[in-house]
Amino acid sequence: MIMRPMRRFPMITGHTLMLDDFLTRAALAGTGVAVAAGPLGSFVVWRRMAYFGDATSHAAILGVAMALALGLPVLAGTTLVALAMAGTVSALAGRGWAMDTTLGVLAHSALAFGLVAVSFLPGVRVDLSAFLFGDILAVGRVDLAVIWAGALVVAGLLVWRWQALLTATLNEDLACSAGLNPARERLVLTLSLAVVVAVALKVVGALLIAAMLIVPAAAARSLARTPEAMAVGATLIGILATFGGLGLSIAQDTPAGPSIIATAAVIFAVLLVASALRRAPASP
Repeated sequence: MIMRPMRRFPMITGHTLMLDDFLTRAALAGTGVAVAAGPLGSFVVWRRMAYFGDATSHAAILGVAMALALGLPVLAGTTLVALAMAGTVSALAGRGWAMDTTLGVLAHSALAFGLVAVSFLPGVRVDLSAFLFGDILAVGRVDLAVIWAGALVVAGLLVWRWQALLTATLNEDLACSAGLNPARERLVLTLSLAVVVAVALKVVGALLIAAMLIVPAAAARSLARTPEAMAVGATLIGILATFGGLGLSIAQDTPAGPSIIATAAVIFAVLLVASALRRAPASP
């Protein structure tokens, strides 16, 4: 197994930067992930499902190993394993397990088994850093089509089930009295999370997918007055973080995926401070 450094932007000379095809594809890929991760991340924050996202995203590395071992497309392997992990976590949650400990065990065990499994694959050369931290600069046209297809499916599913998901999130007893099935709504979120993990692996990597879900949503919460506004705000912040992270990568030759998350974290900190200052009582 050969580990290669993460791809970065090529050195840029002169004072003018032309928007190359690979940069356009990277921006579009990040935007596509933000479209799905914004509203889904809002539910992750509301339901306190951060570890749920970690467990599902870390399992993607096990999916990579399975795909390489069986000669399957990586997307197929990651999707199947993410679905299996999300289903397992959802089933355990319904049985009343201590989920913080269970999710911690599942998340890190899946990641460890995936890394170990890759090392046993004979004759396979793989850049694990690209799967761990993303390789958004290597996104091709087919990758872009898959990312946007998955993003639109998730966004459409969340819009379709929006009111039911909100009701089940606020109060499961209220959802039952309204004729809704909270387990079905959890399944919608489970499937959506698995799809986002599969399509976002190329953009920010298995270790940072949960951050792409949580950080923009947490940043938007400090400003939003309604659930819908928070979902839209999280999407816009995710898009802004994508462009800001790519800009940082251009200027400083930093890895693009982590730069996107770092930019989102800075936005979160700025909005948090601004919100605290706005709520602070005026001095007499």
